[in-house]
Amino acid sequence: PLLFADDMVAAAPPRRRESLTFKANLSLGRHGWLRLTPAYSRHLVEELVATLGDGDRVLDPFCGTGTTALTCAEHGIRADTVDINPFLVWLANVKFAAYTPHQIDEARDFSASLRLVSTGRDFWHPPLKDIEKWWHPRDLHALSVLFAAIQHAEVSQPARNLLFSAFCRVAIETAAVSFGHQSMSFKVRRDAHGIVDVHEPANLKGLFAKRLNEVLEAAETPLDGALARAFLGDSRHLHELLEGDYSCVITSPPYPNRISYIRELRPYMYWLGYLRDGRQAGDLDWQAIGGTWGCATSNLARWQPDPATPVSFGGFLDTIGRIEQRSRILALYVHKYFEDCVRHFRSLTRVLARGAAAYYIVGNSKFYDVMVHTELIYAEIMRQHGFTDVRVENIRKRSSKKELFEFVVRGRFEG
Repeated sequence: PLLFADDMVAAAPPRRRESLTFKANLSLGRHGWLRLTPAYSRHLVEELVATLGDGDRVLDPFCGTGTTALTCAEHGIRADTVDINPFLVWLANVKFAAYTPHQIDEARDFSASLRLVSTGRDFWHPPLKDIEKWWHPRDLHALSVLFAAIQHAEVSQPARNLLFSAFCRVAIETAAVSFGHQSMSFKVRRDAHGIVDVHEPANLKGLFAKRLNEVLEAAETPLDGALARAFLGDSRHLHELLEGDYSCVITSPPYPNRISYIRELRPYMYWLGYLRDGRQAGDLDWQAIGGTWGCATSNLARWQPDPATPVSFGGFLDTIGRIEQRSRILALYVHKYFEDCVRHFRSLTRVLARGAAAYYIVGNSKFYDVMVHTELIYAEIMRQHGFTDVRVENIRKRSSKKELFEFVVRGRFEG
């Protein structure tokens, strides 16, 4: 039986398919350098690029951790990707780069000669609010010593990027956080000293060496560093950033579920200097589609729909009205999310070649007792912007509410 009363929605799969989630990336070379819970898997992208060739140009307008573009590059296909978050753009380009044997050796030599001796003096650590919730003071001191060593190492910038990639892995592994839910959460420390047995800089060296070795082994894998590129920009204004004629779009935009990338990325962004305070984090999330962190929520309270950018989907305003009965903020959030999606597709059509294929991996949402059929709204927005043969495929059950699934919305752009 069909999940929804719509003949373009394929039947629901019988189980959760972890091969299509970020978990499948953890052991896949460069894909596993840093986890991001909402990420989707390389295997799914490989299924979608199977029909593409050397002459194709793929666009991912919502970069995330760079899964789409990296997978394309691994298969010899050119791909560009865009994100409004500068840390994600940095991470993606580090993954996409080709590294010379000398640069690999620089990073290995740094690790071999690393001496993390606690001097008792203070080292810089990021101005992350309530940082003691993230790391025990001794763990934080160990990370600070390691960070300073990487920052001042006499190595090339590509080698330093690899070192910082490993540092980010170590930072999150020593933090008091859990990934057992669909988003990151704090967990109770198992003892008075910290979440892992690090405590002193000297004990951190082994963990860092292990993670760096994993990064370097993947970096040694041959990859054409010219095939994939990540750009800093807004997916609602792609035409101002990119030169067009992309033949395929493969992407997974943020879902309308109030889970913020900023929330997951804050520790990395503060350590690497992309964030300085909470206000900056909120301002950045307000620019993102679906962002609600910090001041983005208060901004929502003042937001008003744009009559020139209607979301033309049957029953959409009724859905918004039902949500508003329980929460005005959530109603505004959902309305703004889909209005931003309309702006995204308006811009997208200006950079696509005629006949381009599009694949959007999206998830539905539920607010109180109101279902938001994201996949059907995307399908209708695509039709209204020149896409034909639009179909929705239900690909997996998500690890949250029983009504929530992940879909691929596909279509072909005819202009």
